[in-house]
Amino acid sequence: MLSSLYIKNYALIDELNVQFNNGLTIITGETGAGKSILLGGLALVLGKRADLSQVKNKDKKCVIEATFDLANYDLKNVFGELDLDYDVQTIVRREILPSGKSRAFINDTPTILDNLVQLSENLIDVHAQHQTQQLTQDHFQFQVIDALANNKALLTEYITGLGDFKTLEKALDELKASKSEMLKEYDYNLFLLNELNEINLETLDLDELEARFEALNNVEEIGEKLQTIKEILNVDDLGVIAQLQTVKRELSKIGGYGKPYEKLKERIESVNIELDDLNLELDSLEDNLMTEPEELDRINSQLQIINNLMQKHAVLDIKSLIELKAELNTKINTTENLDDEIAQKEKDLAIKQSYLEELCDGISNNRKKVIPTLSNKLESILKDLGMPNAKFKIELTQKERFGPNGTDNLNFLFMANKGSRFNELKKAASGGELSRIMLAIKSILAEYIQLPTIVFDEIDTGVSGEISNKMGSIMKQMSKYMQVLTITHLPQIAAKGDAHFKVFKQDKNNATHTKLQRLNEDERIVEIAQMLGGLDVSESALAHARQLLN
Repeated sequence: MLSSLYIKNYALIDELNVQFNNGLTIITGETGAGKSILLGGLALVLGKRADLSQVKNKDKKCVIEATFDLANYDLKNVFGELDLDYDVQTIVRREILPSGKSRAFINDTPTILDNLVQLSENLIDVHAQHQTQQLTQDHFQFQVIDALANNKALLTEYITGLGDFKTLEKALDELKASKSEMLKEYDYNLFLLNELNEINLETLDLDELEARFEALNNVEEIGEKLQTIKEILNVDDLGVIAQLQTVKRELSKIGGYGKPYEKLKERIESVNIELDDLNLELDSLEDNLMTEPEELDRINSQLQIINNLMQKHAVLDIKSLIELKAELNTKINTTENLDDEIAQKEKDLAIKQSYLEELCDGISNNRKKVIPTLSNKLESILKDLGMPNAKFKIELTQKERFGPNGTDNLNFLFMANKGSRFNELKKAASGGELSRIMLAIKSILAEYIQLPTIVFDEIDTGVSGEISNKMGSIMKQMSKYMQVLTITHLPQIAAKGDAHFKVFKQDKNNATHTKLQRLNEDERIVEIAQMLGGLDVSESALAHARQLLN
């Protein structure tokens, strides 16, 4: 329940701090006194968009804070779903800064407006005058009948399943839509893949292949160069090996004169050994050197294929060709398995559809069961509210497609007088009748929905006399289940309250300020007497006020 409301620097309010109790709370005041300001401040706390023009002093911060006592309400899961810290005494605060920026807090933790809106839906129901038109909207009508039908759990399961169904349906549509395009590409992709499969890319070393090609393509030149090198090394007396032997002999003569010369001799011996080995290698290379025209043609053909493929696919190495080959394989496999994938998706969709249809049947059956109860309750309450001939016909019809409320179409038909025809609410009921119907519905919902607080903003518009007394009794009855706050102009309703506040304007320092005062018993008698007979209170008005209060 709403236990307190603090407003600072908002509209005509400098600072206001009011404490509320459970039961039925009455708020009265002259037209224009500022009752709508209170509702406006409360609306900001509940997530309404902020407007700098609502701030009284533009140089100071506007603060609106509401404290809710949630001890008797199981709302921990709601806080958990919104990732908010739960507290039995939950404080919701809105701030409008001089810059125009707005901030929101829940239990002193910054939060977004969406969280504020979702949380407030579980804390308080503010029924403003214009909201009577909700009666004519499908969404509200389904809320009413589903509350009585106890469909909350089934609807939650259905909404989750419907989301999965739509995701599956979209995926299937996309698969079918892309099938023709994928089939068009299939032949071309297969051709490209076969080209790449003609050579074993995974075992090829392009550098090695190019080196082998160069060796085979230049056999004659290689042979000539090998022969020249061998002659340089081995020619009599003047060859490198012969000259090295001479160097070795000369160093042997001075090797005993010191370590440096001995080391030089050792190094020459090493070079001599290396040259002998090099000579043997040259002999081997020359012996194995031969022309291989067929091998040369094969390697040349391979290189041409590889270079053509790299040029065709605009890549620079074999690794990129291998990656392209894998991509083509994936595309081809996807296309070849497309019919199987579509068939599986259709099977999954059919299973999900059957599951949703079963849920919808359960939801619809629950609704059908409570329609007579809802009609009878509404007609009984409206009879007390001066509409003895009011009749409801609530119709459920089926539709083929899944909707947000299942597969039901819901129609509230109303007849106000005998001899009339049933018609849609918006066509059959006047504004005053809609207000009474809304109160009747809210009073019924109070028994089924665990909502801490409801606020009525002049729901009694257009009624008077005994009807207003009945409306007050209904609100009093509702206050047994929840906290009820009612803004009213009718003394019969005001007298029903457990607490009574008066909103009034006060001029001070050349400025108008809105104030809120909790009335004691004597003040309350005067206020109700003024509601009965005007500002000049008569003894008969006072007596009537006392009678109403008693």
